[in-house]
Amino acid sequence: MKNITIYDIAREAGVSAATVSRVLTNNANVRPEKKQKVQALIEKYNFKPNAMAKGLSDTKSKVIGIMVADVRNPFYAEVFVACEQAAEKAGYTVLLCNSLGETDREKQQLELFYEQRVSAVIQLGGRVDDLVSDTDYVEIVNQFTSNIPVVVNGKLDGTLCYQVQIDAVKAMDLLMEHLIDLGHRRIALASGRLNVLSTFEKYQRYKQILKNYRIDFRDEYVVAGKYNYYGGYEAMEKLFQCEELPTAVIAINDYAALGIMHSIQEHGLRIPQDIAVASYDNTQLSELLSPRLTSVDYQYDVFGSRLVEAAVTASEGGEVSRVQMVTPKLMVRESTVSEAGNL
Repeated sequence: MKNITIYDIAREAGVSAATVSRVLTNNANVRPEKKQKVQALIEKYNFKPNAMAKGLSDTKSKVIGIMVADVRNPFYAEVFVACEQAAEKAGYTVLLCNSLGETDREKQQLELFYEQRVSAVIQLGGRVDDLVSDTDYVEIVNQFTSNIPVVVNGKLDGTLCYQVQIDAVKAMDLLMEHLIDLGHRRIALASGRLNVLSTFEKYQRYKQILKNYRIDFRDEYVVAGKYNYYGGYEAMEKLFQCEELPTAVIAINDYAALGIMHSIQEHGLRIPQDIAVASYDNTQLSELLSPRLTSVDYQYDVFGSRLVEAAVTASEGGEVSRVQMVTPKLMVRESTVSEAGNL
């Protein structure tokens, strides 16, 4: 038997989670028929909210709940810090949770945020990265957004979430045009999964740019994998099995680029003279690697400010665009261009 939550009660009763919390706190602003239905379910499941839930009310604190897939990933660390700084400027504090990409944890953390009476939630990664939105999660978020706004860095089809996204198409344009201008025609994509929205969009744009420049698409140059060092390393090892090695590799992020570069160097090849490496995220890793890594910068200060601004404005009843795009820029370093300025 799973633990029953206020969301389960709300879903079965056909009411919002806020209504359930009002019944739990004996709030008079609940219609008798709804109160009776909710109370019956509470008794049916012997539902006992924890002490914090018993103190729920419609009053919200000036706290923004931030749920990230894994703050150990440099990308999420950069975005979180940017959000925290933007929130402080707006007079808000933040509450951080790591979902580790697990749907059950995401559901539990939404309930935690609700219990903490946060003003808004920002979700980075996890189910909002899915190319096809998880219907069960969508239903839970819809219960949540009836009372508290949610801002995501991806999408959740079927919800009223606000979206602040990095322009993935522009990001791929920047890297591909840079590498093609340098003379590369054998360009690989390493790591990442095509069921992730931003990765899929980059993959589609990658194929389109190859077609535009009349460069043959090679299926063996696209290698799926995890978004970390090991995913990058394993992807590069697979590329070394190709009959003809790529002359340039685009990593799905800086973390994976670290593994790609180590694999190339273990094989005794030089970067960028033998194989150029470029990446996404432009985290602190890009400056620490040797050679320094060419990477697409997401303008974290702008990104974090947009996420927080959407969360604060929505929580205060203001007008917010449902979809906003942040334009990235390219930071060129020695992993694609040698010190002499040549490949």
